[in-house]
Amino acid sequence: MELIIAKRNERIVKAMGAKEFGARHYPWIVAMHVLFLLSFTVESLWKGAEPSPWWPFLFILFVAVQGLRIWTISSLGRFWNTKILVLPNASVVAKGPYRWIRHPNYFIVAMEIWLIPFMFQAYWTALVFSIVNGILLSIRIAVEEEALRSLTNYGEQFAVRPRFFPLRPVK
Repeated sequence: MELIIAKRNERIVKAMGAKEFGARHYPWIVAMHVLFLLSFTVESLWKGAEPSPWWPFLFILFVAVQGLRIWTISSLGRFWNTKILVLPNASVVAKGPYRWIRHPNYFIVAMEIWLIPFMFQAYWTALVFSIVNGILLSIRIAVEEEALRSLTNYGEQFAVRPRFFPLRPVK
């Protein structure tokens, strides 16, 4: 469903004049997500697909993360995408979870990469893909923030917001 929303939003914002950034690293992000799902499936089946003893708690966290995902996507509206698409001279969205942090969607993905495998004791998948995701996000966030700073009011709007954790001091 997310890919359908992203494709629709891509057509809309490109028609408005949005520019794409980060096209070189985007296939790596797609590959990481595909390999994550494959790794999770293989590892959990190899271990007998036994739910974790913490499964009920982890599932509640997972559902909460999905609520945050819906809030994030609806807050960005047509500007939400899996790609970095920036509309020149647009005011950045600063409502919803963006009132407190700059990158709630990346926080959500990081939580899913940890929660989904942990629900079924696929610990190697959680570890390996958390590291890979961290590396890819360090590249992606740098590209995204530079694009937003250069074409929008991102620098002034988000200067005092932390990237991921609302209570953490801004660097």
